[in-house]
Amino acid sequence: MSTTYLITGARPYGEDPQDVLIEGGRIAEIGPDIGHRAAPQLTDDAVIIDGSGLVLLPGMVDLHVHLREPGREDAETVETGSRAAAAGGFTAVHAMANSSPVADTAGVVEQVHRLGLDSGWTEVYPVGAITRGLGGTVLAELGAMADSSAQVRMFSDDGHCVNNAQLMRRALEYVKTIGGFVAQHAQDAHLTGWDTEHVAQMNEGKVSATLGLPGWPSVAEEAIIARDVLLADYTGARLHICHVSTAGSVEIIRWAKQRGIQVTAEVTPHHLMLTDDLVKSYNPVYKVNPPLRTEADTLALREALAEGIIDCVGTDHAPHPDQAKECEWAQAAMGMTGLETALPVVQHAMVETGLISWRRFAEITSVRPSDIYGHDHQGRPLAAGEPANLILVDPSVTTTVRPEDHATKGRNSPFRGLELPGQVRHTFLGGHQVLAQGELTSSRTGRTAR
Repeated sequence: MSTTYLITGARPYGEDPQDVLIEGGRIAEIGPDIGHRAAPQLTDDAVIIDGSGLVLLPGMVDLHVHLREPGREDAETVETGSRAAAAGGFTAVHAMANSSPVADTAGVVEQVHRLGLDSGWTEVYPVGAITRGLGGTVLAELGAMADSSAQVRMFSDDGHCVNNAQLMRRALEYVKTIGGFVAQHAQDAHLTGWDTEHVAQMNEGKVSATLGLPGWPSVAEEAIIARDVLLADYTGARLHICHVSTAGSVEIIRWAKQRGIQVTAEVTPHHLMLTDDLVKSYNPVYKVNPPLRTEADTLALREALAEGIIDCVGTDHAPHPDQAKECEWAQAAMGMTGLETALPVVQHAMVETGLISWRRFAEITSVRPSDIYGHDHQGRPLAAGEPANLILVDPSVTTTVRPEDHATKGRNSPFRGLELPGQVRHTFLGGHQVLAQGELTSSRTGRTAR
């Protein structure tokens, strides 16, 4: 039997205080003074939460995480990644295909799906690979993954660009017939030197020239996006652009949307806040794919997210074991953790700068990613009868980022030591409280925090 919760005095979307009654996994009532009327009628096992000063939002949805399992359990597991998601306020995450073995068959995506169900801290949706082994030469078992128990709808070779235009066209055409969409990691390998011994190490610009590191030009991203939006237009298929990082990419996506092309896009929290100047430290924690760009790019990304040219935030959560990051720059792995710092970073970059309201925050972190994937129970309005996938956020608190305290196995956070605003205090998954007062409690399947 599910627990009844009464939340008093919370501020839906940061607006006027309301009370919220949660029963049977759904919002039973929402409005003023529910507490005075309902409290005397509550059973002894009902939980009353003082929401004074807290912002009530729909649970966040992340279209782009790396949970590493199967095969790289030293870096992350579905269990640890799910806990990190719950701690960060995410009630659904989508696990990219670059596991080992690659999620390019029905068997592997079903394994990831089962692991997510067993964990129960957040909903886990596997992303299927576009090509076998992420090799970029032969299409993977797209139909079989779509028809599996995982019901895959999002396909991506993230970490690897589908460079072959003909193959990308066929992927768009095929995925369209099964009601899904293709998510592209936009990066022309010939422009980033991935086929040579001089692999690009950071953004190409003044900083790379000063440091003498091989540069990663913005046109490497923009050229693929331009090609793919034209292919999406030609095929009538849906295209999603992963981790947009340049001002030029924003303008191509703007043009595509103005033409009515079915393109959506995401931006990472770290690309909203960090710039390539940080690479001067040679600290590999700042090494990421796509690379940190210039301040001008960062500002353009913020404006595009506020305007709606970029649809949503995707963390690209990429945990690595310590030895993969605590080494010289050239040998270090690319990637950063992000699930547990996403809300504070977006609050800092977007809300506190006045670019967006908390209602808009809900759109870019929950409503739009849910719409893009096709969820019917995530990203829902804060209204009676809706599923209780919810978070309560304290926007006034400021905390220092300590990766050692995070639920993820990865300690490779670029925000280590920074003071950031906002903290997720409570997370509800289907009416079950998985996070209380900032601490993990128990999962929907009964697992407890260790």
